[in-house]
Amino acid sequence: MPDQSYPDRLRHLKTAAAEAPQETTAAELDRLLHVWQSKFTSGRSPSTVSLALHDWAAHAMNAPFQTAAVWRTAFDQWQRLFQAATGGGTAIEPKAEDHRFSNPAWQERPFDLLVQSVLLSEEWWERVVQSPRGVDPQNKRIVAFTERQFLDLISISNIPWLNPEVIAATRSSGGKNLADGLRNLLREQMDPASASATNGFTVGVDLAATPGKVVLRNALIELIQYTPTTAKIGAEPVLIVPAWIMKYYILDLSPGNSLIRWLVGQGHTVFAISWRNPDAAMRDTSLDDYRTLGIMAAIDAVQAICGDAKIHATGYCLGGTLLALTAAAMARDGDQRLASLSLFAAQTDFTEAGELDLFITEDQLDFLNDIMQTQGYLSSAQMTGAFQMLQSNDLIWSHAIRDYLLGEQAAPFDLMAWNADGTRLPARMHIEYLRHLFLDNDLAEGRLTVGDRPVALGDIRLPIFMVGTERDHIAPWRSVFKLHLLNEGEITFVLTSGGHNAGIVSEPGHPHRHFRISVRASGGKTRGPDEWQAETAQQDGSWWLEWAKWLSQHTSIEVKLPPIGAPGFKPICDAPGQYVLER
Repeated sequence: MPDQSYPDRLRHLKTAAAEAPQETTAAELDRLLHVWQSKFTSGRSPSTVSLALHDWAAHAMNAPFQTAAVWRTAFDQWQRLFQAATGGGTAIEPKAEDHRFSNPAWQERPFDLLVQSVLLSEEWWERVVQSPRGVDPQNKRIVAFTERQFLDLISISNIPWLNPEVIAATRSSGGKNLADGLRNLLREQMDPASASATNGFTVGVDLAATPGKVVLRNALIELIQYTPTTAKIGAEPVLIVPAWIMKYYILDLSPGNSLIRWLVGQGHTVFAISWRNPDAAMRDTSLDDYRTLGIMAAIDAVQAICGDAKIHATGYCLGGTLLALTAAAMARDGDQRLASLSLFAAQTDFTEAGELDLFITEDQLDFLNDIMQTQGYLSSAQMTGAFQMLQSNDLIWSHAIRDYLLGEQAAPFDLMAWNADGTRLPARMHIEYLRHLFLDNDLAEGRLTVGDRPVALGDIRLPIFMVGTERDHIAPWRSVFKLHLLNEGEITFVLTSGGHNAGIVSEPGHPHRHFRISVRASGGKTRGPDEWQAETAQQDGSWWLEWAKWLSQHTSIEVKLPPIGAPGFKPICDAPGQYVLER
């Protein structure tokens, strides 16, 4: 948190105004204004939205005939609603991802007509947003996103006297659900920690419980070593680079769905990076610090412990992106310590990075930089707010209805507990990541420099295993797939069911899981993602088993276990270490 409150800093700036250059003081005041604004905009720049709306409105006004034609379609929507009301049919169905009206009570009169009116209205507003031609595509997406947020806000599912589930609960309980909901709301407002889903879970006991030792600790990471639990073991260890946006134990949840525990059970020596939870003192930590103090320091330690064995490098989400640029730099420099590269839900080309692009504009980054320069970091709450807006019905409004109107609370489970255990992001690193990768796409286009020299993903000469998930709103699978266009080597690509997190945590035996998999040989022809999906058969089960087969093809058998630690890398403490416990 900032060292001073907003009013205190403002008074300090006024006092120092005579001693500081006028333009510096003005910039500081504007920065504080932006910090204050961010409390009401979930970190979004109001200028970004207003400029997009102005662009859209100007084109709509300059295309009066198109605009009039869209307004005339409103009459068609009323006709469809009237036919549904009088004929008893259905004019429109909810989209597959829309779960607001899944309860059978919504299918009864008059609620079914309310649903039809809402869906027809939302369909019409989508036409309105898309109607004028010539609007900047990014601005049109921002307008569409803003319109969707407003329609989600005023949806009848959020209005207690129009929601049949809430009405039935109120009748049956005599209003107790509303009293319980108010109690839930007040408890969360008075003690935000009480809303955490970590109740009932303890890191190191229920979560992140695979036995291991911390063998390296520096200013940015702890490196944890896990010993294989089988008689036959692989000579090449697996190094896991998780995203620093959340805690590493997404890959070591409960014993039954821990990828790390499963890997050691397959005979692999596993090392996992646990990132430090940065505070304001780490504001100047750079993206390259994450490469050098993170991945490269871990590689040095792994090789020292495992006797120069090559490494199966595995990266998840942002960790996968950082691992890809690290592998490109190593290839450029002739560093051949990697045996293979596995990337889970990790993007390398950001031209189609999904709805997160809505938050990545020059104006937005300037606004975000003002917030982070004041704090020294981006807080977990600020980051979570942006992700929740991408799926506001599922992550915001459904929660509000359940907790505050129905008076219920979801039973905590491991993935929810992990999701509540957020981290901060250093100011400098986060801006560099967003600017160079998301905004400017420097990695894919060959402009990203590592050690003052550019890197190219095409230089990587390793077998690559990639995983995308069907419902990923953070790293859309078609964006993940783009590495096929940037590297001509052998790529095994998996498209699995689920979203960004649940699709990766897909242990064998988990019900209702499926995936597609195929291999593009080195130098082979590349299909487009939709063509690839249409031509690749769906299989039931967990993709973990396919990854295990792939790893075994690139792993030799070792006759003895590697030591725990090595000179210079002596065990420091038991897993999960200290950094994962930092709040």
